[in-house]
Amino acid sequence: MITKFTRRHFIAAGTSAVAMPVLLRGASAQAAWPSRQIRMICSYPAGGQTDLLARAFGEFISKQVGQTVVIENKAGASGSIGAAEVARAEPDGHTILCSISTTYVMNRVMMKTPGYDMDKDLTLVSIIPGAGLPLVASLKSGVTTLDEFVAFARKNGKVNFGTYSAGSAPHMTINELNKQYGLNIEPIHYRGEAPMWTGLLEGTLDVAMGSYTAAQPVLQSNRGVAFAVHSKKVGAIPNVKTLPEQGATSKFFTVSGFTGWALPKATPQPIVDRLAQLCVAANSDPKAKEVLGTFVLEPALGFKETNALYQRELPVWMESAQSLGLQPV
Repeated sequence: MITKFTRRHFIAAGTSAVAMPVLLRGASAQAAWPSRQIRMICSYPAGGQTDLLARAFGEFISKQVGQTVVIENKAGASGSIGAAEVARAEPDGHTILCSISTTYVMNRVMMKTPGYDMDKDLTLVSIIPGAGLPLVASLKSGVTTLDEFVAFARKNGKVNFGTYSAGSAPHMTINELNKQYGLNIEPIHYRGEAPMWTGLLEGTLDVAMGSYTAAQPVLQSNRGVAFAVHSKKVGAIPNVKTLPEQGATSKFFTVSGFTGWALPKATPQPIVDRLAQLCVAANSDPKAKEVLGTFVLEPALGFKETNALYQRELPVWMESAQSLGLQPV
């Protein structure tokens, strides 16, 4: 049989020949990854929620791919030190960032030169949506609902409200409540949750807001009462209503923080997809499930779900953050 080739056949063949190396590079990258030890840079200190998630998920990934995953804590500057290091790394999937929404979102507003551009330098791979953050009032305030808190704030003229850092979700919550209810709540910024909750225990704070797990010393000692939850309910305290359920109207109260993994921007998509698949698979791992349960967190999301959520909530975060009027440093 004699096969006749037309000009169209040659064009099609030429196009396929050009495309073939690209396809092979993608397949080759996926097949070869990982080819050596993986560095997972956690941009927050050892022992905290982000670090424990990095270690649990890193151990699972190591078992699945047959390569060691070394966790390196590069803390400081709201996660920007670790993020900048990953942004400069070779885009081959062997350097991974584990950080939180402050690093991925808030540093856009808080820092003039964070050392990386989230849009140009990093690709979000998988995120774990954050749990609802309870607002806890000191027992002496007598507050048990949002309405009671608003009445307490108006009666006292000025109340103080603890946050775990400037520009954090609690800081934005204060700003939004002040705007809606015409209050004059004063934020008191701490370096982390532990000293903030200690401030409430010692009676120097009227209210504080943070993770349910870290709030346990206050709640279990009956020195404080959870009267609302930011964005979503916490299973351990199902009777405590969210801020929107109690009449708070800001869009910010519909979003939540997150912990997530990112890779350098030019990392081949097959590697991005493979890492995302491993993060989702880790949801079923006993150690990872234990950490997720300890911090009352949702399971890790896949790549598409991660970026859909990020793009949907980013404008809300940015609008609320910019309304704080903070000057980047």
